[in-house]
Amino acid sequence: MLILALPEKAEDRAVGLPMIDKILAAHAGLDRVEVGDIVVCEVDLAVQIDLVFAMTGDQMIPKRIADPERVALIFDHTVPAPTIADATGHSRAREFARRFGITKVFDVGDHGICHQVILERGLALPGQILTCTDSHTIASGALNCAARGLGPVEMLQIVCTGRTWFKVSPTIRVELTGTKPSDVFGKDVFLYLAGVLGSVEGHNLEFGGPGLSSLGLDDRSTLATMCAEISANFAIMPADQVVLDHLTRVTQAPLDPVEPDADACYSDAITVELSGVRPQVARPHSVPGNTIAVAELGEVPIHQAFIGSCANGKLEDLRTAAHIVKGHKVHPGVRLVVTPASQRVYLDAVRRGYVTALLETGA
Repeated sequence: MLILALPEKAEDRAVGLPMIDKILAAHAGLDRVEVGDIVVCEVDLAVQIDLVFAMTGDQMIPKRIADPERVALIFDHTVPAPTIADATGHSRAREFARRFGITKVFDVGDHGICHQVILERGLALPGQILTCTDSHTIASGALNCAARGLGPVEMLQIVCTGRTWFKVSPTIRVELTGTKPSDVFGKDVFLYLAGVLGSVEGHNLEFGGPGLSSLGLDDRSTLATMCAEISANFAIMPADQVVLDHLTRVTQAPLDPVEPDADACYSDAITVELSGVRPQVARPHSVPGNTIAVAELGEVPIHQAFIGSCANGKLEDLRTAAHIVKGHKVHPGVRLVVTPASQRVYLDAVRRGYVTALLETGA
């Protein structure tokens, strides 16, 4: 069930700030920002990925950088290197790290999809700004972090100056209530929202409400990750106890969570009753406004099933898949391909028997 609250008249609107606006204001050295403002912000962490060094060559190795402690390097897109060009890019990336003394380096064997590595290692922190050359960087919003995917040239500027600019966007509030069913996951919640909202280009999404507690961290990360598919600028969630417990396990960095003001102003407000959400699927060939409950789809033959990516290669995804397929065999003519989102996910899945269950079924 969904309830859409239309925005109030301008003269009746609240004057408080949503979470993203508060983070941008703080990083721009301002007391507050308004929708439409262009602000120059300090960036807490710029994450570079191997693919950039393969695609752009030596152009991505500058003469100086602002702060090696605010740069991370993650090998994630072409690991191990499948081509000479990618291998050369890996060498350039390692030289970049050596030259500037960058210590947050996640090389082959310690690698993974960048968003998963960021989650696992506590690189994205509450109240901070994180940027990366990948559109799904928005995933780190699950950790109460303002995270944005930017282009290679913008990222190079951030690496060199420590700063970048943002245009302050209106925010849509998504209030989650109730408890999700056991067969509904973060991807289903997103697909349901995508069907209702369509594209939210030019807007941020802020999630909250009592229903958030029924979503584990993997589900939250998937939900935030997928907001890139409906063109959200930022997606963010509060740093509740689930987030704080995770971060205190993986980092000793100080945590400074951000909450929206009690009278925060939103362009729209949406309430989603999680107990009414059913398993969802997106139909070809786009996501916004093009999703449907699986039960309504009818019989559709498939030739390949894929479990993986930054949205569905997490440990919880592999656990669920292993539980479903155990004792069965992949149907003749169907390929089941599974890719863990990181080396750590892979190792944990091996230890817990998920990989064995998947392999035995024919994955």
